[in-house]
Amino acid sequence: MSSSVLSLEGIRKSFGPVHALQGVDLHVRAGEVHALVGENGAGKSTLMKILSGVYRPDAGKMTLYGAPYAPANPLDGRAAGVSMIYQELVLAPHLTVEENVTLGDEHARYGWIRPRTREVERILGDLGQQGVAPDARVSDLSIGKQQLVEIARALLFDARIVVMDEPTSSLAADDTQALFEAIGRMREQGLAVIYISHFLEEVQEVCDRYTVLRDGKMISTGRVMGTPVSRIIEDMVGRSVDELFPSGDHALGDPLLDVSGLQGRRGVPANVCFTLRRGEIMGIAGLVGAGRSETVRTLFGLDSARSGALSIRGREALRVAWMTPRAALDHGLDLLSENRKEEGLALNLSLVFNLTLSDLRRYSRAGFLQLGKERRDGARWVDALRIRAGSVEQRADELSGGNQQKVCLARLLQQDNDILFLDEPTRGIDIGSKAEIYKLVHRLAQQGKAIVMISSYLPELLGVCDTLGVMHKGRLSAVRPVPEWTEHRIMQFATSGYDA
Repeated sequence: MSSSVLSLEGIRKSFGPVHALQGVDLHVRAGEVHALVGENGAGKSTLMKILSGVYRPDAGKMTLYGAPYAPANPLDGRAAGVSMIYQELVLAPHLTVEENVTLGDEHARYGWIRPRTREVERILGDLGQQGVAPDARVSDLSIGKQQLVEIARALLFDARIVVMDEPTSSLAADDTQALFEAIGRMREQGLAVIYISHFLEEVQEVCDRYTVLRDGKMISTGRVMGTPVSRIIEDMVGRSVDELFPSGDHALGDPLLDVSGLQGRRGVPANVCFTLRRGEIMGIAGLVGAGRSETVRTLFGLDSARSGALSIRGREALRVAWMTPRAALDHGLDLLSENRKEEGLALNLSLVFNLTLSDLRRYSRAGFLQLGKERRDGARWVDALRIRAGSVEQRADELSGGNQQKVCLARLLQQDNDILFLDEPTRGIDIGSKAEIYKLVHRLAQQGKAIVMISSYLPELLGVCDTLGVMHKGRLSAVRPVPEWTEHRIMQFATSGYDA
């Protein structure tokens, strides 16, 4: 490893009374992948926005390749060779790969844009993506391939520092592996990569060194190899997380939900049947696109059904085709969507309004809302879930992704329904908050709630759930107790539909 090409020293940043960064140091070397880890609200995003030129620091200094570095805006940052690749991709889906890669750096002659196909092909080849055609429409690519298009754009702009923010949060296993291979090639080319992730097993696999932030301060830094994960977790959360997954029994009671013959209008899901008992946490595994989300969305009335019936608490079966979200809520069902930005939150509204929007009847009297009661309940959930916010009046889009996810969960708890569909409940959540959410799910089961939990992260399904089913091309396997499953057996059914 060479000496540091990027140095941040004593970086401070406050937003009113909130001290987001309190003298943070970060040193990154050429040809290394440097993990930046910490809980939600630790200051990672603020630090990277300062690096890229979105914010200016209140104090501290930055140097890039030994020269003072103080970008006035993101264009300055990009011109200096700093490129940000955000968790939520910034692409024009209706344009081609080449048009997206060259966007903002088009070369023209006599008023006509000159094609740069060979240049784009070379960069894609450097990333091991020779199979991606420059004239392919981006909307036709998988999320993983779109992620690599973002990286190709960074390389076209001669990026020397590439920041990746939760790059695998929406990727399937094969796309994740392709991304890791691309990162390896970037390391070989001498680029410095800052890798932000809550998945510490990824940090172990792909990163050389790490820096831990907590409450706006740099807590520790060192080599990944030889550092126990438990040490990194303890530095992140400020305490020992002895048990990530909860222990203790919760009794499984009578059937609370029976689903039979469920089929979506496009064939996914395809004839899904299962029974969910009171106090049961049932996991659904499977590859992206297998029909996991479509199943719970159809049951909740968000997606239309061709056929299927559901019976709640042993009552007469209801036709799923007639279900609407309002009817689902009235029958005791609730859904945590995997898409919190578009379906889980009203981003332009306050935290407290997001908590109560689906339950306004509780606060209505003679046609008027009891705003004081709303705020008190909102403050209670902020404290209970440790949501980092200035106040309950803060807009949802001003919160970090992990805290937005906690607001979505708080809304379900506020609604207090008995049957909960949790679609990727820990996506974008730090390790300490994950442990809290696992315990919360366990407590809900102890209270007699029935829970369907969808996740792409197999360890949490095997660690949290009582029973598990796997989806393959819209078909759900037999639901079995978790001890009867292994990761190998889950992946075998997910990829082939064959259950040994």
